[in-house]
Amino acid sequence: MTMTRWWWIRHAPVTGQDGRVYGNRDVACDCSDTALFRALAGQLPAAATWVVSPLDRTHKTAAAIARHHGAQAQPFEVEAQLIEQDFGTWQGMTYAELDAARGDLWHRFWLAPAEATPPGGESFAAVCARVAEAVARLNRRLAGGEIVCVSHGGPIRAALGLALGLPPEKALAFAIDNCSLTQLDHFAETQADGESWRVALVNGHPRRAPEKTA
Repeated sequence: MTMTRWWWIRHAPVTGQDGRVYGNRDVACDCSDTALFRALAGQLPAAATWVVSPLDRTHKTAAAIARHHGAQAQPFEVEAQLIEQDFGTWQGMTYAELDAARGDLWHRFWLAPAEATPPGGESFAAVCARVAEAVARLNRRLAGGEIVCVSHGGPIRAALGLALGLPPEKALAFAIDNCSLTQLDHFAETQADGESWRVALVNGHPRRAPEKTA
């Protein structure tokens, strides 16, 4: 049995969007919370492969964590299939504008049902399919290792759905906060094609060191 451990981290909070849908657009993020990144770094393994999406906010978040970890800050391994969902023409719209424009396309926890495809974009089900491909490929290549992956809310929900065998619609129910940590352990049989997953942590928030007082 070979175990490959995934440490999924959602990027730092996005700034400057004023309530607009940003999806897979490259937008700025706030990496000023030094105590938070130090606490995150303290929970990660000493030796790991660090993976980011193509978007700058994952690179900056990974670098902010790595500064307190001892990991080489650059270059991180970029995995294109772990990018956030493409919301097509909805990107750049305010949530109020989107509510007025999308009619019956509605989901309690997300911008649309899992199988719905925004105009010019992709469905969450499509995100789940590409994340599953990337995870399987990395599990084969990095079998037995540790993977620190700074990604996005959509792909992390997709990874949880994969681990638990959930349909995409059910995977949308997970809360994945900015800078939260989700740990998934993949087990592969060494003499067969069997595999299984263990979910060790979902949407975990690191414990910060107490503030020093005079």
